[in-house]
Amino acid sequence: MTAEKNLRGILRSEVDRSLPRDNIVIVDSLNSIKGYRYELWCLARAAGIRYCVLFCDVEESSCREWNKERIEKAEGSYNDKIFEDLIRRFEKPDKRNRWDCPLFELYPSKDRIEQSSAAIVEAVSYLTKKVDSRTKSVKLLQPTVATQNVRVSEANSLYEMDRATQEVINAIIEAQSQALGGPTNGISLAIYINIQRSVGLPQLRSLRRTFLKLTAQSSLSGPAPPADANIAKRMFVDYLNREVGAV
Repeated sequence: MTAEKNLRGILRSEVDRSLPRDNIVIVDSLNSIKGYRYELWCLARAAGIRYCVLFCDVEESSCREWNKERIEKAEGSYNDKIFEDLIRRFEKPDKRNRWDCPLFELYPSKDRIEQSSAAIVEAVSYLTKKVDSRTKSVKLLQPTVATQNVRVSEANSLYEMDRATQEVINAIIEAQSQALGGPTNGISLAIYINIQRSVGLPQLRSLRRTFLKLTAQSSLSGPAPPADANIAKRMFVDYLNREVGAV
């Protein structure tokens, strides 16, 4: 998961550097997490450019068959654990979401994918059509005061939130190892972590994932996650104290 997040961060930075108005940037990646598609949409909005999503809608059974064939041919493929994880976490684009709109859909299981495929032609037309006062079918995203600095704030917020929550987890694990399985009598990390029973690493990781997911979801309709590490730690600690702290 950490490697995946780091890779998404690198990809996002590359996209950010490639966003002058005279470029068409194709992010040919999984983009399977709606929070990440929202981040890409924010980059486009901050740059004041047009944006769209081209989705290859494939049945899960077809994906499994394709991956199996690639394994048999010793080509690039996913092992079973990673494949199942990707299926579980996949969040299908929805044209009702502004970060998934406009949405052009391809159906490889039904139709062949060619340069002349309708969805591809429509997406290319949308991205290349001349925009003037009479153009109504193409929308340029407009940066707002909040999104003038969104590329910096979003990247910083996500990085600090990820790093801060990991530091909290590390502090808990260290305190529990020193307690040799006994009560920790609380943990101090600038803020007080009121956990007085042993909590396993798998549970801590699960709680961290849930917290990060909840934070990302709330930022879709509200303010971005805090870019300050101490505030991020306090938020996570408050969450842990509620979930597993002493009663």
